[in-house]
Amino acid sequence: MKLSSKAEKILKQIDGKNTKLGDLRILAKDIKKDHELALELWSTEHFFARQLAILIMDKKLLSEEAIDNFVADIAQHKENEKLQLIDWLFANQLTKDKKTIALIESWEESQSPLKRRIFWYYQARLRWTGKPQPDSEILLSKIEKKIENEEPEVQWAMNFLVGWIGVYEKKLRKNCIALGEKTELYKGQMVSKGCTPDYLPEFIVIESKKRNL
Repeated sequence: MKLSSKAEKILKQIDGKNTKLGDLRILAKDIKKDHELALELWSTEHFFARQLAILIMDKKLLSEEAIDNFVADIAQHKENEKLQLIDWLFANQLTKDKKTIALIESWEESQSPLKRRIFWYYQARLRWTGKPQPDSEILLSKIEKKIENEEPEVQWAMNFLVGWIGVYEKKLRKNCIALGEKTELYKGQMVSKGCTPDYLPEFIVIESKKRNL
């Protein structure tokens, strides 16, 4: 795709060396919504350009086919960029419209690991605000059967969901801790000061105490 002068100008501002997420948000605020420009930036395959593109997309134009194409493109990035992009797309676009939320809810068995990650991450997001959902026990049972054979990016989202179920739903807390002890996912994980380890027995205890639960 031949880039417009506007797109070229923006690319010069996000060279990837000193660019920060805050810088991208400031640019996006100035640009506002511009789906055509977003597609231009996306076509460059540049990590920061794609992050900015996500911020200025028009959610009304995100058909299932378009989302599938974006997800396929994201899967080609190196690991850390891939996870940042898919979570950025999820948080800044896919959760903003009932139509795309309905798509997320259909991705539990998707062939795409990134779409499965979004499904489980969405379920976790519903719960981390302290709002238990009626299907927690069912989802926990599914995770117990699947998590050890899942892709790492999906395991993380499943684990995150189990953590928040364990924090807010006391009747399931022992089961959630037991699952963490069984899988040993993230056991011994080193985290920055003030951050909570992802290892479920630690995560659930720490986050429950913070909330006096």
